[in-house]
Amino acid sequence: MRLKPTGILLLVLFVVAVLLPLGLDPRGNWLRVMGTVMIFAAAAQAWNIMGGLANQVSLGHAAFFGIGAYVSTLLYINFGISPWIGMLIGALVAAGAGALICLPTLRLTGHYFALATLAFAEVCRVIANSWSSVTGGPVGLTIPFAGDAPMLFQFRSTVPYYYIILALLVVVSLVFWRIQVGAFGYRLRALRETPEAASVVGVNVFRTKMIATMISAALTALCGTVFVQFTFFFDPDSVFSLTTISIRLAMIAIVGGLGTLIGPIIGALFLLPLEEVAITLLSSQASGVAQLAFGVVLIAAILIEPRGLVALGPWIMRRLKGGQPSAPSDMTAKGETNV
Repeated sequence: MRLKPTGILLLVLFVVAVLLPLGLDPRGNWLRVMGTVMIFAAAAQAWNIMGGLANQVSLGHAAFFGIGAYVSTLLYINFGISPWIGMLIGALVAAGAGALICLPTLRLTGHYFALATLAFAEVCRVIANSWSSVTGGPVGLTIPFAGDAPMLFQFRSTVPYYYIILALLVVVSLVFWRIQVGAFGYRLRALRETPEAASVVGVNVFRTKMIATMISAALTALCGTVFVQFTFFFDPDSVFSLTTISIRLAMIAIVGGLGTLIGPIIGALFLLPLEEVAITLLSSQASGVAQLAFGVVLIAAILIEPRGLVALGPWIMRRLKGGQPSAPSDMTAKGETNV
């Protein structure tokens, strides 16, 4: 079977990711940075099921991320249940929360839906901050370190975490791809384009959106569990954060390429190392300079190619083959679409 350019690029990125720990210091910071990049790429891929395929732009995915973090950690601290089991329980709880939030919100569209999901995440943050006896409140929770304990999802080296995170990214991406190419993905895209027409031809709008939300929520919760096992400490303002989680996931998918398999991966590879470099080089200059520089680059990327960085691929190939040097954003009018 002949691979398309996107498939070849994904294969190359996977091989590079597998070999990367061999070229980086296991005790250095950049291996942890790349682990964080892959966690957020996986979470953005989960967000992409709702925001990309169904056009249900959620600003509340921090709720599901935080649910995965808290459920698995509390089960481990209070009952000794391994995070490997706790992450599955957290995913089920997040899926249930996703179904619950669907009941009043899925009939909303556009910015109304986005604001409703944002409010849900904010409610979760307030509850976690207030319920100190269970969640630790603003003080947060620290995962007790047991040394090298694979059954407890704990390792002294960063390398095992890195490969677990890579496996998570592969699994979430495979789920997205299976949905994208299957009948369920076609139903979601039909709802994205014209919900009324999709309903007329037999698509159950509410049921389809609810299933997509539950799958997206469960996968995001898995990412939340892996994230806190990787960092060992978290508080409500970090895992339920609007800017750090919800908006970041949306921006990664949008900048990379909304509704595409490779988009969240490219977006995370572009945005998170850029943010890290900006903080490293500019944070000592003046307060807020790093964030300002990062924001300027982010705005420029969106203005240059609104359809995402993946749309630059066909444009670059045209230029290399000596085609017309038309702007990347002009390709839509010429019938070229994202892969």
